[in-house]
Amino acid sequence: MLRSLALVSLAAGAVLIGKPAAADMPQCSQRDSVVSYLEKKYKESPVAIGVTSNGGLVEVLSTNGGGTWTIIVTSAKGWSCLVAAGEGWKSIAMKPDEGPST
Repeated sequence: MLRSLALVSLAAGAVLIGKPAAADMPQCSQRDSVVSYLEKKYKESPVAIGVTSNGGLVEVLSTNGGGTWTIIVTSAKGWSCLVAAGEGWKSIAMKPDEGPST
């Protein structure tokens, strides 16, 4: 899992460069600061969430219409880092029989 997250983080670097938030926002900070910044600057709020195997939190934040989106990963101590950002987020509804595997 950690290796996958590292690969996603490396691949996402190019995506981060494309969004203005990356240019004027620290890449890591306390979660409250990151979420507050994204809400004020881009009107983004959490739309998806998941827990990593090591207890971290992965969140997707997006505008109401999906105009912009940001993915952050937060440690158990509340330290959040940007992983990726972009435009055109679209949520896809899962069918009842396509729930997460256990």
